[in-house]
Amino acid sequence: MPFRLQGRLPYIVVAAATLALDRWTKTLIQKHFDLNESISVIDGFFNITYVRNTGVAFGIFDPLSLPAKSVLLSVFTAFAAVVVITYSVRSSLRNRLLQFALALVLGGALGNLYDRLAYGYVVDFLEFYIGTYHWPSFNVADSAISIGVVLLALEILRNEAPSQT
Repeated sequence: MPFRLQGRLPYIVVAAATLALDRWTKTLIQKHFDLNESISVIDGFFNITYVRNTGVAFGIFDPLSLPAKSVLLSVFTAFAAVVVITYSVRSSLRNRLLQFALALVLGGALGNLYDRLAYGYVVDFLEFYIGTYHWPSFNVADSAISIGVVLLALEILRNEAPSQT
């Protein structure tokens, strides 16, 4: 099955647009906010707060202190991106939901990889909370990865469902 760029162009655009939106929003945050500065968008529910995440999605492993943590997470993210690209290329273009989901995951992974390579941390800024419970801050890349993973799960469930004959 030869690689055809033409059929993959819409998914390349989705991945590139996800990366561009992620970079644009993070650049705005870094330019207009001081570290840990916060503004309330919806009082009692949603803030924009500039934080630096040295862990993975939603701050997982952030408190962990390892000398090479950023390098290890960068290598892991780059490997994950290669796996996503490989899976996409080996999968049918007719499976649009799968290809779209993989494009979202790839765009998000590349967005966070850029930060990790450029800064040694990931810029997060979306903060949802209720009362004293705060969901860990995240960004556009994390959102794209999460949506992509949910779509992949739906695709798996759809394919595993017994056919109605």
